[in-house]
Amino acid sequence: MCTATNYTAKDHYFGRNLDLEFSYREAVTITPRNFPFPFRKVADMATHHAIIGMTTVADGYPLYYDATNEKGLSMAGLNFPDNADYKPETAGMDNVTPFEFIPWILGQFETVSEVREALKKLVLVDISFSAEFPLSPLHWIISDREESLTVESVKDGLRVYENPLGLLTNNPTFDIQMFNLNNYASISPSQPENHFSKKLHLDAYSRGLGGVGLPGDLSSMSRFVKAAFTAANSVSGESESEAISQFFHILGSVEQQRGCVEVGDRYEITIYSSCCNTDRGIYYYKTYENSQVTAVDLHQVDLDGNTLSSYPLVTGQQILAQN
Repeated sequence: MCTATNYTAKDHYFGRNLDLEFSYREAVTITPRNFPFPFRKVADMATHHAIIGMTTVADGYPLYYDATNEKGLSMAGLNFPDNADYKPETAGMDNVTPFEFIPWILGQFETVSEVREALKKLVLVDISFSAEFPLSPLHWIISDREESLTVESVKDGLRVYENPLGLLTNNPTFDIQMFNLNNYASISPSQPENHFSKKLHLDAYSRGLGGVGLPGDLSSMSRFVKAAFTAANSVSGESESEAISQFFHILGSVEQQRGCVEVGDRYEITIYSSCCNTDRGIYYYKTYENSQVTAVDLHQVDLDGNTLSSYPLVTGQQILAQN
């Protein structure tokens, strides 16, 4: 499972937790403007916006999990089991496979407004990358500094939702996730007033009582509520250090610890957490065993080149000895 969110201080930030029970050899990958993107059913892109994000590179092709382009448009695919439904090719439409969706969007568009228009002709078609990499059931969040969309291909067609939270987890569908927030209207970062009974004197015996009732389990619906509350009430200074620290704390509020979610004979964990400064093109990440923030800068490579630059994740714990 996964959680993706946005945060704005002086700059804008986009990122996610990847929660899985195994790794696909993830790497931060920069795709320069002249790397040729072949597509299965739509026109290839010989040139496009430069892109940075997390991938598995298979047969020289970057399969992006989450990414940001040089214009600040960002996108992430999150697990959507049993609900995702991909379609046959449809004449007169833009037939894009799910594994191509992120580069197809980020390669040519700069804003959510442009994407919203392009989605009117989109069909997500049922074509796998390969036998080794079959299609994953996904839905997507697409964001710029000002707004976000959620895109879900389900049995009754493509659904595009305005996403005022700039947040996404997994099941159920986005409309149900948003409706569920009505159950938490009384949650507050402030201390509660006594509305229980005028006959009783009730003490605010601890800080944080305004959050009583906020979910603490690791299910996707509960993570949506907890991350929404945390992100919506987050405050930081405007410095890069303060902003990215706050962003990782938002994701940390819903991270998964080994041993808490059984998946067969394995455990689901937060394999990595990412935070991209979309204004500067700097992609920060942490991994399950490496709490140090590592950065890859989009603008430190030749963006007019035609070859991928990939940086395998630093996964071992980095410890600073002070004496």
